[in-house]
Amino acid sequence: MPSALTTTQAATIKAIVNLFETSQVLGDYGQVTVISGDTGHLTFGRSQTTLGSGNLHDLVRQYCDNIGARFRRRLADFLPRLKKKDIGLDTDPQLHNLLRATADDPVMRDVQDEFFDDRYFEPAMKAAGSIGISTPLGCAVVYDSLVHGSWDRIRDRVKGTPATLGEQDWITAYVGKRRDWLAASTRADLRATVYRMDAVSRLIELDQWGLELPLVVRGAEISVATLSGTPPGTYEGPQPGTRDLTFVTTAPLLRGLDVRLVQLALSDRGADIRADGVFGRASSQRVADHQRTAGLPITGVADRALVLALATAV
Repeated sequence: MPSALTTTQAATIKAIVNLFETSQVLGDYGQVTVISGDTGHLTFGRSQTTLGSGNLHDLVRQYCDNIGARFRRRLADFLPRLKKKDIGLDTDPQLHNLLRATADDPVMRDVQDEFFDDRYFEPAMKAAGSIGISTPLGCAVVYDSLVHGSWDRIRDRVKGTPATLGEQDWITAYVGKRRDWLAASTRADLRATVYRMDAVSRLIELDQWGLELPLVVRGAEISVATLSGTPPGTYEGPQPGTRDLTFVTTAPLLRGLDVRLVQLALSDRGADIRADGVFGRASSQRVADHQRTAGLPITGVADRALVLALATAV
């Protein structure tokens, strides 16, 4: 990466793109998305890698190659379909819930960090350095473009170079060209992403070329505190079997690893449920459905024994 870029500036650059991709400073390691009209089809993870590009297959394969990965055997069953870029996976609830659950596995978070650095961040820093871009904000623009796509195409539409125009003027011109290109796209999903260039333009207006912290990007705070926090929607506990899971309207919803594993087990049994780690009304109803099928008392409450039995199955 450019020699003048500090570790904090690199983290800030990644945070900006995380906000563009998943609306989270640290990224959403379990986010599963399918956008109508998106040629990438199923997308997943902190920087939303896609089925259509083949990168989702490569990411999952890298995870499965790690012997310590909790869900490696189950995800390995999907590798042939991922390799074929089978768009039927866009609507496969078992795969979607399994991918969501991997966010709780530190192995997957590490794999994603390494994967996105290798595939996007390091090539972006190399591309930036090759044409004389060294400011943190300029590097962020290049990184965003490599993640989002068409860096080369828009780069070649800007007259001159960072050396002849000056880096700040060249980046400003590039951002304008990219915004125009996005706004004029025939694809609705691309037109909807002009906010990325609007956010960068705001940083340019504020003369934030050095990306000094704290920053506010799209209403989110990027600071030393938020950069060192815990990724959202990831759970390290409670462990299954340590509490009953119940839904009541007069108390905060239960959240955690045990909830996610119960939801995943119910999904494996065909239940229409989202494995988001939050035990809400739908989760209680699906537990009741399972109890009915299994001949258990129908309470909608997953007691410790049921939680342990279901979680062990996954």
